[in-house]
Amino acid sequence: MADGRELIYFDDVTPDRVPPPDTRDLPKVQTGSIMRYDVLTGEWVAIAAHRQDRTFLPPADACPLCPTRPGRAPSEIPASDYDVVVFENRFPSFAQDVDTDVPAEVDGDPLFPQRPAIGRCEVVCFTSDHNSSFGALPVERVRTVIEAWADRTAELSAMPGVEQVFPFENRGKEIGVTLEHPHGQIYAYPFVTPRSGQLLNKAAEHRQRTGRDLFDDVLAAERKAGTRVVREGTHFTVFVPAAARWPVEAHLVPHRPVRDFADLSGEERTELADLYRDLLHRFEVYFDEAPHPPYIAGWHQAPVHTGRDLTRLHLRLFSLRRAPGKLKYLAGSESGAGAWINDALPERIAQRLREVGS
Repeated sequence: MADGRELIYFDDVTPDRVPPPDTRDLPKVQTGSIMRYDVLTGEWVAIAAHRQDRTFLPPADACPLCPTRPGRAPSEIPASDYDVVVFENRFPSFAQDVDTDVPAEVDGDPLFPQRPAIGRCEVVCFTSDHNSSFGALPVERVRTVIEAWADRTAELSAMPGVEQVFPFENRGKEIGVTLEHPHGQIYAYPFVTPRSGQLLNKAAEHRQRTGRDLFDDVLAAERKAGTRVVREGTHFTVFVPAAARWPVEAHLVPHRPVRDFADLSGEERTELADLYRDLLHRFEVYFDEAPHPPYIAGWHQAPVHTGRDLTRLHLRLFSLRRAPGKLKYLAGSESGAGAWINDALPERIAQRLREVGS
């Protein structure tokens, strides 16, 4: 790109075209992210003040994720059309070129460790169609997105300082999406995220106590009960977890211990494309809001260096709504105390997700 950021095209078929250059006059991206350690929770908090000025809900004719076409200002993608595009975020929370000359402590106090937020943040555009959605993509395009996730996972995992790679999609204004074009992101964190850390601890405890893999046992229990299974394939199972936190939540888990997208076989990628697209469609029908139901899709992968034998790739898909037109507010108990209260019975939600797919 004109400011030195990397941009990568992923095509459904082998392309016969050469992408045009980025002709914009852009200043170099300035990143000032740091991380501070919360001694009360044991978690790192990224502080990225430069993100206050990022693009916010531009009109459709000025969308920075649409292809560059005659009659409109150049966008982040110089090509006049594309299948899938990945590029470095212009307003990253983590970056490879952040200033490393950061004091090791806040106020010189060892109680508050501080360090540079070394990592990387990328944007993944799923389609050039501004008015589409992931659930509306043909299954062949979903497979291309999976190939992009696999490629980027391998590349980002090899970068200095990266400890975990997390592809995700936020969908809907209720969730805080500032660009309506169908897209997701990939965060390459310089630490193991809190949820993954908790999972690793529980998986280690389970293995020490039973000698078995926690995911194997969860899958076996869900498949045996069947009441919360939404759909079962040869390589993956989709189910509503027994202790679901969100009123509408589903997990998609591989049957074998696949560590990340790069570890998936060709057959597994093909089945995953079908199952994931189908699950998004079920969410759309459930809320009767196709193609724009609000949701968060988070792909949890094994950390790059820690506990890779304790966890596996899996999807957590959930909506911030408890019913069509009704938000699930995270108020005092959830946001304040971290104690979740679900408004729906998981078995009933699984039954409804099965029904809307028939």
